[in-house]
Amino acid sequence: MITLQEKIQIARPIADCFRYLADFSTCEQWDPGVYRAEKVTPGAPAAGSEFDLILNSAGRRVPMRYRLLKLESPYRIELRGEGEGFSAHDIIRLRPLGHDRTEVDYQAELRFDGAIRHLEAVLNPLMVRMGRKAVSGLQRALTHETEVAPLRAAERLAYRTLLPAAMRFTERGYLAMPNRGLSDYLDGKRVVITGATAGLGLAAACELSRLGAEVIVVGRESLRLARAARQVRDFSGATADKVRIVEAELSSLEEVRRVGEVLNRSYPHIDILINNAGALFAEHATTVDGHERALAINLLCPWLLTEQLLPALSRSRGRVINVASGGMYLQSLKLDDMQYLSEAYDGSKAYARAKRALTAVTEHQAAQHPEIFFSSMHPGWAATPGVAKSLPAFNQRMQRWLRDARMGADTMVWLASSRAPLSATGKFWFDRRPAPTAVLPGTEVSSQQRADLITWLETIL
Repeated sequence: MITLQEKIQIARPIADCFRYLADFSTCEQWDPGVYRAEKVTPGAPAAGSEFDLILNSAGRRVPMRYRLLKLESPYRIELRGEGEGFSAHDIIRLRPLGHDRTEVDYQAELRFDGAIRHLEAVLNPLMVRMGRKAVSGLQRALTHETEVAPLRAAERLAYRTLLPAAMRFTERGYLAMPNRGLSDYLDGKRVVITGATAGLGLAAACELSRLGAEVIVVGRESLRLARAARQVRDFSGATADKVRIVEAELSSLEEVRRVGEVLNRSYPHIDILINNAGALFAEHATTVDGHERALAINLLCPWLLTEQLLPALSRSRGRVINVASGGMYLQSLKLDDMQYLSEAYDGSKAYARAKRALTAVTEHQAAQHPEIFFSSMHPGWAATPGVAKSLPAFNQRMQRWLRDARMGADTMVWLASSRAPLSATGKFWFDRRPAPTAVLPGTEVSSQQRADLITWLETIL
């Protein structure tokens, strides 16, 4: 048997630390030895809850299942894990050191079966190092971030040459982040998120609900919405009144106006708006309003919904997060052909151009409404149902390296919850860092182009 024991002190109340650790699926955010962790028992964590883990082990992915044995709030958590040929018994003890400081004593007993058992003396120093890295990661994950590190010179150069930066759009970039913790709670906050019935939006809704927010999911089809709401509740343990749904066809401007009225009538304040709904189409077609579909869903509707909800967001000094795409790096703003009528239609280009325009709109809104925090972000290359449907060849070729939905949603959740980015309104973000909006010649949006875009939008809407 190998015994690991580490003690750390964290500048957080004991209740926060216990809450974060009780849902053991958060270990993927702080333990570098864990590639993926998922709570498989629906609802709030309790004795008997089970978690499936995939471990990083010498270049292999090794499955493991943990079971919560005891939860003694807020002082003790006990778990047992089983894998093929090994097991673990973890005991986490928490002790308050005043109101805003907690000592965490993490003990793990590891047992190996068969031939590996005879290698315990060799494995012991390796396990000790891994344990220290995990507990150090836990300390980072539970420490409030207050500042955002700027891009280093090598990172700026990578963007200029584009290909090295694009390699970080894969899961490799996410896994290389120095801190993946999401522990800034959103109790009492209200989040409206569009397009959250699957993919990135659903993953973000789940995580925001786990952080304590009231989540309002806006999307199509009542059955899909109901299924998504149930999945959010199962993931986070939230009660039914904390996960609500609003049905809408977000390609229709009339529908967006109706939804805006419903939300303003129902909720006098909104703390966070995430414009996540988006779509990429293979062929040119128009909406009921006569607008090219990608333009309508990816630009016109988020712009209109944000404008409608500005009073509710202003009352809360709220946040607006617009989900863009790294594909915009290859496209410029085409003000003379916003509806994509003058050239042969290319769905990827239409999508990227709309997202570039949305990023420019974000910069404008940030300048116009300093009481609200505005941001745009891109999720990297993520494996979602939308990507599989819209870009099947890309999805198939890149499947091995794509991020999963939770990795892709990470930055939007962080932008919604963290204190760190608030001094940088209007920025474009990737993996929790401000990123350039343009790197290729001729793709940067000038101040005049941005003004012309806003005039065009106001005329259209």
